[in-house]
Amino acid sequence: MKFAFTEDQLLFRDTVRDFLAAECGPAQVREIAAGDGRSPARWTKLVEMGLTGLTVPEAQGGLGLSLVDGVLIAEEAGRAALPEPLVDQIAIAAPLLAGFVDRADVAEILAGIAAGTVKIAAGHPLDPFVADAGEADYLLLGRDDALHLVPRDRVTLTAETSVDPLRRIAAVEWTPGNDTLLSSDPAVLGRMLDLGGLASAAQGLGLAQTMVDLAADYARTRQQFGKAIGSFQAVKHHLASVQVAIEFARAPVYKAAFTLGPRDISHARVAVIDAAASAARTAIQVFGAMGYTYEVDLHFFMKRAWALAGVWGDRHYHLARLSRMVLSDDAALGADGTFADK
Repeated sequence: MKFAFTEDQLLFRDTVRDFLAAECGPAQVREIAAGDGRSPARWTKLVEMGLTGLTVPEAQGGLGLSLVDGVLIAEEAGRAALPEPLVDQIAIAAPLLAGFVDRADVAEILAGIAAGTVKIAAGHPLDPFVADAGEADYLLLGRDDALHLVPRDRVTLTAETSVDPLRRIAAVEWTPGNDTLLSSDPAVLGRMLDLGGLASAAQGLGLAQTMVDLAADYARTRQQFGKAIGSFQAVKHHLASVQVAIEFARAPVYKAAFTLGPRDISHARVAVIDAAASAARTAIQVFGAMGYTYEVDLHFFMKRAWALAGVWGDRHYHLARLSRMVLSDDAALGADGTFADK
């Protein structure tokens, strides 16, 4: 069996990469950062490309693709530090709502997601704030092991400041009711957490790669003692070590998109959080003190990586979950479990 993306999947990814390079480069991101951090024109183009309907069922006007396709697009969104909430729509909201498509209201919302006219914000009880709640039409919110679909006019938002200047977060006050209840099955709320974990891991992978690329480009041009600093062995070794960490994180992310298993998603989350943290730390060292400043494009990607590391279960949460799944007395042993002795 061949475990690889198809030519069509890779071509789609490359098309999105080229689009984002042209429409969401650091210069464009910097231009809108001082405002609300969003570009209506870019959102329209994302809709026209069919990206908002990537994982929406075909019956509701979407492409009906899976998260194996979606993970590549989420990675590219991270690579560009895309400010618009595309990933939350295609990797969290649409896959979750597709399980309730028999409900007429949900089917209508899914059609709106595909058309780019409806936006969904998602918030799990683990996280105190909800991203992009202010521009959402509906919010997916958890309370007491139940998942609710709440119209925007039923919540009260208090804007908060994120470490990421392009990330819009808010505290949400709301009252659950029978009319907002989507599911009382705790497994559904757990699925939302897993989808969010996969989405943030895929974005983190792209963010880490861009940070390394920016540092490598700078190292090729920055002169010291009459030579480019990239020619120094210590700089090469640091960048190479981070690239290895990124490649080791890539396979767990892709596997998690295929299995959607909690263990695989936690593995991916931990691997990406560590790789992205290492990429940020090394890039700052390569750039020197100026790496911390607003004038250097690095900070857009670094701060997004820091922000995503703390949502949908942070590193400690996913390490603890992995420990319970792999090292407990009830864990399955063998090739699909662990080789640890009981």
